[in-house]
Amino acid sequence: MKKQQICILGSTGSIGTQALDVISQHPDRYEAYCLTANNSVEKLAQQAHQFNPAAVVIANEAHYDELKNLLADRPDIKVYAGKQALNEVVEASPVDMVLASMVGFSGLEPTIHAIKAGKKICLANKETLVVAGELMLKLVSQYHVDLLPVDSEHSAIFQSLVGEDMNEVDKILLTCSGGPFRLFDEERLRTVTAADALRHPTWDMGAKITIDSASLMNKGFEVMEAKWLFGVPAERIQVLIHPQSVVHSGVQFMDGAVKAQLGVPDMRLPIQYAFSFPERLPLKGERLDFFKTQKLEFFEPDVAKFPCLQLAYDAIHQGGNMPCVLNAANEVANAAFRKGQCSFLGMADIISKTMSQVSFDANPDLDVYLSTDREARKVAASYL
Repeated sequence: MKKQQICILGSTGSIGTQALDVISQHPDRYEAYCLTANNSVEKLAQQAHQFNPAAVVIANEAHYDELKNLLADRPDIKVYAGKQALNEVVEASPVDMVLASMVGFSGLEPTIHAIKAGKKICLANKETLVVAGELMLKLVSQYHVDLLPVDSEHSAIFQSLVGEDMNEVDKILLTCSGGPFRLFDEERLRTVTAADALRHPTWDMGAKITIDSASLMNKGFEVMEAKWLFGVPAERIQVLIHPQSVVHSGVQFMDGAVKAQLGVPDMRLPIQYAFSFPERLPLKGERLDFFKTQKLEFFEPDVAKFPCLQLAYDAIHQGGNMPCVLNAANEVANAAFRKGQCSFLGMADIISKTMSQVSFDANPDLDVYLSTDREARKVAASYL
């Protein structure tokens, strides 16, 4: 069996490191062809020494010399830098699949290049579909590529739909742990810090996504992602707060039957399923024990306390470039909160004001998305 050559966009992040663990468990099937990072030079170099990729890319060109020096003992590994290098490396002929796990808007262009090069896409970068879902789906259809979801929720929905007719779907059930502030009242939410928010109760994720989970913006993004991936309108996507994180999401069909995927919170499972679909491969790790799982709870989200979820629904309904505005403003606000430059509740205020000010375009193309992102970031920053 020919080994599948994988390019990991964002190999030093949470998804990337877990993907490398999956690759290490199946060395007869998978090989890391290229690893990329934005700023994590030392970690990228360590991964390169361990997994022997053909190439590495550091997106921030200021770190090129440092990375080159750290890999001076490995002349067989090609070292590149810059955003254009990311766009080019995904097009390399040996690459069979691309794991898009870069965080934020930065993942859009390299993912588009990978699609146009005919690569299988394992999508962990939800912002790609948030910002440009319609464009992405057109390209996937035009270039006849496979797009497999890696987010645990969307993988669960995908697994629930395997073998089913999409026309039978009544609604999608999108679960959410509720984050660390689920039981806080508004008064307590006014004083929470980034350190508080980064203590996610069930999932091990990067800082940006963990903050988005605390504000429920991440769930809003996932509603958008589900809309594009599964062709179900937002009003038929129901968000369920599920603190135990056992039911990863599911589907209710027209006859009332519900299918869902359950398991322990382990991102390696959806990563591996995207790599191996339609096969299921062995995976070392904890197993769900139903005798220890004493209860499964589900609650309606409180959009008054967590307005970011409502802002996401508003952006979906307005359409056009508004989700792009939402995403850019959120990236600015999220980073500001992590740096102590705005409050937890202040993030939603910044996003809402930005959405009301940035130019609206009902029929955006890639150039509009790029200009919208720049404008929205500038407007959001002005409110800090």
